Amino acid sequence: MENETENRLRKVTTRFKPDEFKVLDTRFKKTRFRKLSEYIRSVLLEKPITVNYRDKSMDEMLEELALLRKELNAIGNNLNQAVRQINSAHGNADNRLWLNLLSIIGSKVDPAVSQIRDRMQNFSELWSQKSKPEEVSAVQ
Repeated sequence: MENETENRLRKVTTRFKPDEFKVLDTRFKKTRFRKLSEYIRSVLLEKPITVNYRDKSMDEMLEELALLRKELNAIGNNLNQAVRQINSAHGNADNRLWLNLLSIIGSKVDPAVSQIRDRMQNFSELWSQKSKPEEVSAVQ
């Protein structure tokens, strides 16, 4: 096992054509390595290389989920502000007004929450379809 504290003393310089470097850089960017030198060293020394695979459709889904989370947070903040106002009224005539406003807000929020729930359900079904193993038919 190699000593991790040992300094690297030997230096190797290699020149690449632009298209060769582009291939190298593209492969490097798909890995977990932070430095190109680490990647090159691992390839040359035949060490295992972890490659990250990104699914574009999943990226779009995650962006949509982030937007839905932001929308839910905004709805929650508005409801919290309304409830805080009702609690600060302490039984004044404004209390009835705030309760009416809260019911109106609730009637507008319910469809939005239902829509968000439906979208998330669709995403979860899509996600589960992608994660299911393909059925292999037996050849007889």
